[in-house]
Amino acid sequence: MSNTERLPVTAITPADPGYAALTTRGNNKRFTANPEAFHVATSTADVVAAVTEALRSGKRIAVRSGGHGYEDFSGAPGTQLVVDLGEMTAVAFDAERNAFMVEAGARLDDVYRTLYEGWGVAVPAGNSATVGLGGHVQGGGYGSLNRRHGLIVDHLHALEVVVTDAATGEARAVVATRDADDPHHDLWWAHTGGGGGSFGIVTRYWFRSPDATGTDPEQLLPRPSAEMLTSTVLFPRATLDKPAFRTLVGAYGRWHERNSAPDSPCVHLFASLVLLGRQRPRPEEGQDMGAVLVTHVEADRPDAAQLLQDFLDEVTGDAALSPVVLPTETVPWLVSKKALSDAQDAEIGRQKVKSANLLGAFTDDQADALYDFLDDADAVHDSSLVALDSFGGRTSAVAPDATAAAQRDAVLKVLFMSTWQDAALDEAALAWMRRCYGAVFAKTGGVPAPVPGGNADGCFINFADVDTADPEQNTSGVPWHALYFKDNYRRLQAVKGVYDPAEVFRHPLSVRPA
Repeated sequence: MSNTERLPVTAITPADPGYAALTTRGNNKRFTANPEAFHVATSTADVVAAVTEALRSGKRIAVRSGGHGYEDFSGAPGTQLVVDLGEMTAVAFDAERNAFMVEAGARLDDVYRTLYEGWGVAVPAGNSATVGLGGHVQGGGYGSLNRRHGLIVDHLHALEVVVTDAATGEARAVVATRDADDPHHDLWWAHTGGGGGSFGIVTRYWFRSPDATGTDPEQLLPRPSAEMLTSTVLFPRATLDKPAFRTLVGAYGRWHERNSAPDSPCVHLFASLVLLGRQRPRPEEGQDMGAVLVTHVEADRPDAAQLLQDFLDEVTGDAALSPVVLPTETVPWLVSKKALSDAQDAEIGRQKVKSANLLGAFTDDQADALYDFLDDADAVHDSSLVALDSFGGRTSAVAPDATAAAQRDAVLKVLFMSTWQDAALDEAALAWMRRCYGAVFAKTGGVPAPVPGGNADGCFINFADVDTADPEQNTSGVPWHALYFKDNYRRLQAVKGVYDPAEVFRHPLSVRPA
């Protein structure tokens, strides 16, 4: 019997009609997973069986939940079996654990809707509707609630992980909790920012805020404002020249420098400044935007309108900017989340992303470098953007070693993204992104390496970028793992040594055993 024939009967091979659809389910169309088989799991037992069979047959295994990985971690050459968690989407209250249970394949939109419509609560997770919870949590996911309620991992009570037992050649499921006396507590900790695909396969999460008491489900997680005050400001490219661009980026960053402490009243405000590159095909005159500023403020605050207006006055009030300010709206919270996700999920195709954690505003030199690349009329990709998202607030009230998510002092999260459709453009589009990122961080070795007096604090593992491990792209002398995990990497290595010393679960940016 061949190795393929010994795979569980639920495995989907190239001979099955459903195989082709599974190969293209990933969000980044640069990568196509073509393993010997997909194992579409519907239970933890399915995952245990798939991992055990991979151990026995010596097959290379990878995992996929929502398919939003920006690098080729689940379909890399040599991967023979992909465990797909896309059908594990349950969201429910678990009375026995007194916490909300969410399976790893659930998408954020379904998680938000189920929790909010059922109990009026939420987890402070990301803004994209289609991101799967599996990898999002493990990387220390953040979103529009982070300034008020911290990261999603700050509310992670427990998780179920399928891990390997090298001695027996079997897989087993263990539950690791936040409780300090739990024998698997370190495994819980490693999944609070250590990234996906390093220690095992997470099948279920349980969420309950650490300060929650009692058994009333409606009191166990954050309760978002029923309504949000939302604002959109447009900056036409025709009036956003280099000096105006520098003014906008600087004012936005400096506001966050001053208003991101945990006790600041401004933690009730979340903003995203999206700096846009020139697009192909070229938009009509008057429709070409150089930047968009979206702001959400909790409407139940009596000073919500004033808080929003003060922010807009400071960031967009310079006469040189000539912004187009759209009417402010008050919308239900779920509607506000959908608006954020519609904007974020619009970019689909072949992609390259990079990231940065900022401790303060971009310098004038950095803003000028951004402008030069985003204004490049000869860029070959179809679209490009640099999004600066509000961070800090309650997130920074947690010690950097309390979870594996170490960059707690950042006030802005930055996503660099370019998107194109034609595979023939891959080389040129990748080169453009690398030059842009390298120019912005030219003084720190081409990456946002932390240096004394600097404004950067490494990268975000959920926006994974293999270039950080390339000495030609990262000349900072700071290793890739320090950019993502800082001083927490040594403890992550220790956890890896206990639960996956044989590196059954691995990819280019996975935690290595010590």
